[in-house]
Amino acid sequence: MATMRWLWRQLTSMRIALILLFLLALASIPGSIFPQRGTSPLRVNEFLKDNPTTGPILDRFYMFDVFASPWFASIYLLLFISLTGCVLPRAVDHYKELRSQPPAAPRNLSRLPVHLQWKSNATAEQVVSDTAAAWKKRGWRVRQGEDWLSAEKGYTRETGNLLFHLSLLVLLVAVGYGGAVGYRGTVIVREDAGFANNVTQYDTFAPGRMFGADDLPPFSFELTEFESTFQRGGQQNGAPRAFHADVLVKDDPKSQPRPVTIEVNYPLRTSGITVYLVGHGYAPEFTVRDADGKVVWEDAAVFLPQDSAFTSSGVVKVPDTVPQIGLQGFFLPTVSEDFTNGPVSKFPAADDPEVYLSAWQGDLGLDSGMPQSVYRIDTENMERIGIEELAPGETWNLPNSAGTVEFTGYRQWASFVITKDPGKGWALGAAIASIVGLSLSLLIPRRRAWLRVTTSEDEGNLIEVAGLSKTEAPGLADEISQLAKLVNAPEEKL
Repeated sequence: MATMRWLWRQLTSMRIALILLFLLALASIPGSIFPQRGTSPLRVNEFLKDNPTTGPILDRFYMFDVFASPWFASIYLLLFISLTGCVLPRAVDHYKELRSQPPAAPRNLSRLPVHLQWKSNATAEQVVSDTAAAWKKRGWRVRQGEDWLSAEKGYTRETGNLLFHLSLLVLLVAVGYGGAVGYRGTVIVREDAGFANNVTQYDTFAPGRMFGADDLPPFSFELTEFESTFQRGGQQNGAPRAFHADVLVKDDPKSQPRPVTIEVNYPLRTSGITVYLVGHGYAPEFTVRDADGKVVWEDAAVFLPQDSAFTSSGVVKVPDTVPQIGLQGFFLPTVSEDFTNGPVSKFPAADDPEVYLSAWQGDLGLDSGMPQSVYRIDTENMERIGIEELAPGETWNLPNSAGTVEFTGYRQWASFVITKDPGKGWALGAAIASIVGLSLSLLIPRRRAWLRVTTSEDEGNLIEVAGLSKTEAPGLADEISQLAKLVNAPEEKL
């Protein structure tokens, strides 16, 4: 039992709580360095493939599942227990202290850090009663004796300290609850295309441990138009100035569509879900025909931006030909010939769009059952058959009588982050409360002051005023001087 009590005292000490808080912040770093399975499973697979030696070792220590790992959960739980065991007893003690009276005046006030004394003809009863009333008006809690007065202020300092630590507890609970019952997903939607809130519609989907697919609210939206504006000319040529997505939202299958404009910092909110606009790009449109002229692929392919001028890369996979065809390429919104680096885009707006395609023929590997990235082609079992530059409306006759590829135009796409976090309101409130509590604990000083009247039959009574600071905050001497003025202390004594 003695060992358990010792362990409990150590766990609930402020020193251990600070250490655990530091460890929690330190443990979060790998989650930002390495891709996580919950949000980017394909990137994790690519990392393991590219790092066959270190990858399995990192995976053994949950580097790709940091926030779901046993060691992260252990730190989180220990921090919660430590704060609970540290704060709650202190809160009880503080409550008792608030209901108690200030301590009685010491016998020898001259030993205190700040001490003033002078003679007065006023009686002890008069001095004590008048001083008590005056000090109360200045916000001091007082306790009266026959010839002495005790006062104290600054209880709010400890209240702020407790508020700060209680807010951390609420923050931990809110974050844990939101992560357990909420979810986070990403999706790319092209113009004139839509999204229905279904797990299969997400590009990445990270649900909480207590969240089920049936809990998804049945809302949907269609991206009708995406507009982007860039700086033209000047030192910031090409810098983004504004972009927004016009969507038609249906809050449920039976509701009527309503127009909404989603912008950065102005998300869509519906059914407890928040939809953020986080990015955009271009999706060139292609029509692919086989050797017989039959259309085997006709759609817009999402190309991902590679630089600030929106030089974008992407692929097209055509499995319905024998042999199969794969297209790798770059979309250049405003093409510029660079004799060093090759064709690049010189401006992010689509002023002069072109695509540069590399055609491959062979086995795309789609029948292997292994997951593949939609933005990469596995060319291990394929042969490159040609390279071509196309402007909108142009057609490329593929070598080996493989068919044709027509670049018909382009659309824009927008990427969205869709989240449900029922604990974020509590987390925000706790964060604000923690700042308030920390400010109170740092800015409000804790003071004690005393007055004692020693009666004398000659030359009047001796009045003493002394003070003590329970913190290292400066200004105690000035504050005691102000209290002494309320007792009519002579100027030369201040």
